[in-house]
Amino acid sequence: MERAIVAIVGRPNVGKSTLFNRLVGRRIAITEDTPGVTRDRIYAEGNWLGKYFTIIDTGGLEPDNDDIIMSNIKKQAQIAIDTADVILFVVDGLAGLTSTDNEIGDILRRSGKKVIVVCNKIDTSKTPDEIYEFYELGLGEPEIISAEQSLGLGDLLDRIISHFPEDKETDYDEDLIRVAFIGKPNAGKSSLINHILGEERLIVTDIPGTTRDSIDSYFTYDNNKYVFVDTAGLRRKRSIYENVERYSVVRTLAAIDRADLCVLVIDGTEGVTEQDTKVVGYAHDNGKGIIIDINKWDIVEKDDRTYLEFEKQVRESLGFINYAPIIYTSAKTGQRVPKLLELLNVVNNNYTLRISTGVLNDILNQAVLMNQPPSDKGRRAKIYYGTQVGVKPPKFVIFVNDKELMHFSYMRYLENQIRNHFGFGGVPIQFELREKGE
Repeated sequence: MERAIVAIVGRPNVGKSTLFNRLVGRRIAITEDTPGVTRDRIYAEGNWLGKYFTIIDTGGLEPDNDDIIMSNIKKQAQIAIDTADVILFVVDGLAGLTSTDNEIGDILRRSGKKVIVVCNKIDTSKTPDEIYEFYELGLGEPEIISAEQSLGLGDLLDRIISHFPEDKETDYDEDLIRVAFIGKPNAGKSSLINHILGEERLIVTDIPGTTRDSIDSYFTYDNNKYVFVDTAGLRRKRSIYENVERYSVVRTLAAIDRADLCVLVIDGTEGVTEQDTKVVGYAHDNGKGIIIDINKWDIVEKDDRTYLEFEKQVRESLGFINYAPIIYTSAKTGQRVPKLLELLNVVNNNYTLRISTGVLNDILNQAVLMNQPPSDKGRRAKIYYGTQVGVKPPKFVIFVNDKELMHFSYMRYLENQIRNHFGFGGVPIQFELREKGE
C-alpha cells in the first residue's frame, strides 16, 4: 500500500516551510524571510500517534505571476495537490485574507481534495478578528496555529490523520535506502532523478542553482525501496552570495550525512571539477557508498579513445575513491539509466555485506603467507585475527601485536586482498587496529 500524503500549499512567506519543519520534527526546508525560497516539492516523513505519512512542502503560489521560475513552482504545487490525500492551505492569520489566498482557494476547491485551512502566525490565545475572514474561502473551519512557537500543532495533526483513507499504509518502514545525488550545479542531477521517476518532480531549468533544498523522492526498484535526495550543487565560495545559498550548502552536506549511497553526477562536457572533488570527498570521509555518474554523455564528442581517456582523467582526479564504479548516462535520452538502477542495487548489497569471521581470517592468513607484515628494528608485525564489526560501511577490526608496526601501505594491501575476494565495489572499507587486551 502507498503511504498517506499531506501537501502544504499557500502564497509566499506565510510560514509553510516553518510548519513543514515542525511537522517533520527537524529542520529540512530552508526558512527565510525572502519570498520564493522554496521552489521544488520537498518530501519528508512525519508521524503522529504512531501513524506515519509523507509531507510535501511546496513553493509559494502566485497565480498571476508567469515568470519561468514561478511557472515551474505552480507546476510542482499542482502535482503535489493532485497526489495529496490531505491539503494544508496555510494563510497568514495576522495579515488577513488576500486576493491571492482567494485565487488559491478556488484552485483547491476544484481539486476535490480534503483541505484544512491553517491560520498561521497566531501566537496568542485571543483569536484575532481577521481569522473569521477565512470562512469566506468555503473550506471549513480554520485551524489556528503558530508554527514558529509550535502552538496548536497537536490539534492540527489530529485533524490531519483523521482524514487519511483506510487503504493507506501508516506503519513505519525501516527498509528505505537513502541515495543522495551530489555534484556541481547544472550537472543534471534533477533531470536524472526526473527520468528515473518518470515525472517532473524536480524543477529543471538552465539557470544554475535552481535546486536550493535537498529534496526527497520515493522510488521502488527490484523490491528495494529508495529515497532519492536531490541536492543543491556546491559552487565556489566566491559564487555564493545569498544567505539562502549558504544554507543550501549546509543542506547538501546534511543530505550526505543522512544518505547510505551517493551518486556523484559529473557533467560529461566539463569533466571533474574542484567542487566535485570536495563534495565526494565529504561523502568518502563519512563512509558512504559511491557511484560516479558521467551525465550528458550523449552530447560529448567522441572517438574510439574518448571513453578510455575520460575514465583515466576521472580516476586520476578522484584517486581516493578508486573503488567507485563509473557509469556513463544521459538523463535527456535515458541512455544507461536502467544500468544505474542496477548498480544502485549492487552497491547497496556491498554496503550491507557481512563476512563471517572464519572466512575473513582465511583471507588474512593467505595474505600474510603471500606478503609478510612489515618489521622495524628486527621486530615484525604479527596479525592474530580479524573480525567484521559493522556494515554501512563494512568495518573490520584487526588484532595485532603492535599497531605502530602496521604501515598504511600494508593495510592497503590487506584491503585489496579482501576486495579481490568479495569486491565491495562502490563501498569504502574501514579498518581499526587493536592490540590484544584493548
